[in-house]
Amino acid sequence: MLHISPDSLGLQPAFAKISCEPGWRWARREKPMANYDLFYVWSGEGEVEVNGAHYKVGPGSCFLFRPGDYTSATHNPQRPLVLTYIHFSVNGAVEQVPERYRVLDETVDFEYMLSRYVRLFLVQTYAAEEEAKIVLKALLIQLLRADNHNHVPIEKKASNQLTEAIHEIANYIRQHPGIPHRVEDLATRAQLSPRYFSMKFKEMVGMSVQTYMIRTRIERAQHLLMHAGMNVTEVADALGYRDIFFFSRQFKQYTGRSPSEIR
Repeated sequence: MLHISPDSLGLQPAFAKISCEPGWRWARREKPMANYDLFYVWSGEGEVEVNGAHYKVGPGSCFLFRPGDYTSATHNPQRPLVLTYIHFSVNGAVEQVPERYRVLDETVDFEYMLSRYVRLFLVQTYAAEEEAKIVLKALLIQLLRADNHNHVPIEKKASNQLTEAIHEIANYIRQHPGIPHRVEDLATRAQLSPRYFSMKFKEMVGMSVQTYMIRTRIERAQHLLMHAGMNVTEVADALGYRDIFFFSRQFKQYTGRSPSEIR
């Protein structure tokens, strides 16, 4: 489903976000499902049966039922299920179908898109069906991404987490160039020891933490001098330089020109 066009998705009339009544149950039908059904649990607890396999479900449980599946479900009346379901069909050949079941760890974006899909049809929204197909395609991509992540070996997952942590710190430094960042504080933010953090940062970013901080600060200084209408003293002060002469020397060291030439 990764390469299908949103236009090939056929939106079926059955979709909703509902809080199930205490006596709710999804009885197994004599005929199998004719189309796909995206089924997501927001809260509560229950059990879903698919083709004879039973799954305990709770917050984050997500199914993609397929044509030909036999399904049923029950829940705990004391903790009723709150769920979203979206029925749809696909025109044409389908490859890379998401797995039938997974528990999502990262739910914020997925839940936002589910809510968006349902809200599109609550009122007569202009181009609702066109947008809904795009949202549904994005939901399917999220499922494929989650499935792919679950198949990554533990060692690779750890590596991915480390890469994300280092990139998050690099982005944090770039967003706050005027803060006198301490390596120890940045390492703590990344949940790493200062020594290991410094080593991995240089390995992944291509320069030391200190060099990256200076380079980021100088790049910001260039922008402020060229586009913000600030003079050299104002820029130096904004970026945490107490000594304007030191700022000028460092600026020229990294750019080959003095700040006044840029201004």
